[in-house]
Amino acid sequence: MSNKTKKRGPLARALRLIGILALIILVLLAGLIGFLSATEYKPADRETLEVRGSASKTLSAGDSITVMSWNIGYGALGDNADFFMDGGEMVTTADEARVLRNMEEIGAAIGSFEPDVLLLQETDVNSSRSHHTNEYGLIGEMLPEHCSSFANNFKVAFLPYPVPPIGKVDSGIATFSSCQVGEAERIQLPIPFSWPIRMANLKRCLLISRIPISGTDRELVLVNLHLEAYDDGEGKVAQTKMLAGILEEEAAAGNYVIAGGDFNQIFSNADQDAYPVYPGNWIAGEVDTDAFEGGWQFLMDASSPTCRSLDKVYAGADHETFQYYLIDGYIVSENIRVDSVRTEDLHFSASDHNPVVLKATLE
Repeated sequence: MSNKTKKRGPLARALRLIGILALIILVLLAGLIGFLSATEYKPADRETLEVRGSASKTLSAGDSITVMSWNIGYGALGDNADFFMDGGEMVTTADEARVLRNMEEIGAAIGSFEPDVLLLQETDVNSSRSHHTNEYGLIGEMLPEHCSSFANNFKVAFLPYPVPPIGKVDSGIATFSSCQVGEAERIQLPIPFSWPIRMANLKRCLLISRIPISGTDRELVLVNLHLEAYDDGEGKVAQTKMLAGILEEEAAAGNYVIAGGDFNQIFSNADQDAYPVYPGNWIAGEVDTDAFEGGWQFLMDASSPTCRSLDKVYAGADHETFQYYLIDGYIVSENIRVDSVRTEDLHFSASDHNPVVLKATLE
């Protein structure tokens, strides 16, 4: 009996150790789920936003404006970066010095174009991935004569994925205006992810800013957006449908409307062959422009790509065969004359997107 006990002892101890380890993992997993549940960002369907600062300019019918839209890649997706979600290897894509360098370049580019309206996406305020740099605050300091609003669309106390984990994310979209904004609002878009993935994922939204038009009861309605990227397609469709309804409602009220940002989709009226997708790479969705009621103008400039893939580092790569996309642009109401729209080729030095600049006149 004693010999048999000794023979079974190591196996029993091993099984007991495995059981203890499994229990520890389950407890840690339960703790993580509990933590994410307790800290989950749960915005209301509609929220009034603070309009920070003040701007001295006013708008009247007949005025011309310059609008600049740019996904700045949270200051950490310059030409040195790839990203694991796009097939690359990096999770942390820039050290603090590189983030600050990127932000300096981004600020300089914004200053050179002197936009009346600036629509930014992927703007961090306190995230591990950008070393807790307040990018919204930095841009605000660079534009002291603009008022601004910020809307979170990615706020997670700790994102445990992958290894090493992304960590804390506090990010969103920001709108700056040289004309005083009367009010700003965050509108929640449909969320395509269910629990528990939803807890640590983006809560995409629209940031709507309203600028009064002097001498009228009309407004210039600015819609800043960053639509779904990594869903199965249903999220993009639902979010685009909601966007269309809001735009049509504003146009019916007689307002001037400009919606701009990162659609993560190409417009059906855009040049579909400008940047073909190579096998194995992410494929953008498509916005069916015919699904929008009314005389909308759908604007994407294919003279340069608006986005590059993050499956590999851009610096030193073969740029002739690189994967590019056309996914950033504008939807503009018919009472606005479009004077020009241009993708400004900044060679993806400080961000994985190029800015798109719209010049237009309120008719």
